[in-house]
Amino acid sequence: MSSSHHTHEPLTPPGVDALSRFRLDGKVAIVTGGTRGIGLSIACTFARAGARVMLSSRKAEHVEAAVQALRAEGHDVHGLASNMGKPSDAHELAARTVEQFDGIDIIVNNAATNPVFGPLQQATAEAFDKIFDVNVKGPFELCKTAHSVMVERGGGAIVNVSSIGGVTPEAGLGLYSMSKSALISLTKVMAQEWGADGIRANAICPGLIKTKFSSALWQDDAIADKVLGHQPLRRIGVPDDVAGLAL
Repeated sequence: MSSSHHTHEPLTPPGVDALSRFRLDGKVAIVTGGTRGIGLSIACTFARAGARVMLSSRKAEHVEAAVQALRAEGHDVHGLASNMGKPSDAHELAARTVEQFDGIDIIVNNAATNPVFGPLQQATAEAFDKIFDVNVKGPFELCKTAHSVMVERGGGAIVNVSSIGGVTPEAGLGLYSMSKSALISLTKVMAQEWGADGIRANAICPGLIKTKFSSALWQDDAIADKVLGHQPLRRIGVPDDVAGLAL
């Protein structure tokens, strides 16, 4: 009877703790739309992983409440009221982050808007511009502005929060789905052009997540039941599901 001995390469290099790969100590992260729902969950998760966080959203009172809640946990967090549909606000957010933290390592483009629900033929040019300004041009302007800063720090990571609607259009959410498709494409272009600079770009495409932003969907029993019928877990997602992916 013979025996054989097999040697296996370690799953992680010697001296490297796999969990340490999920630590963000010393990193600076911007999280747009970071005061509620998915954005707040990501901001909390990043801060608890050691990152210094600059969060933003349109309303100053929401920014202040989120900042104070995270500071109460002992985290180094600052905030800025920003409308990501305005390029000047995106530029200021990048500049203020550098001023406060001396750099930028991570950008999470989570801010989004969807002021309309209904068939495409009822959509207006004004709604089109607003949705694309916030959902696509905002991430473009913020990341383009921060690019040189991230390169100076040896690279970084961009996480664009898109939507499953960006892959398969959602009924009644035509313009929103179009904008999220564009965001996926923007992510691919960033990854292709900036990878050599050490900057990774990835998109997360959540399904229905239980937030105020999506309340019109999950509060409608007919829509919620239809969604759950396609969900193997038979539940609606929660913000922490997405935060784990972002980390």
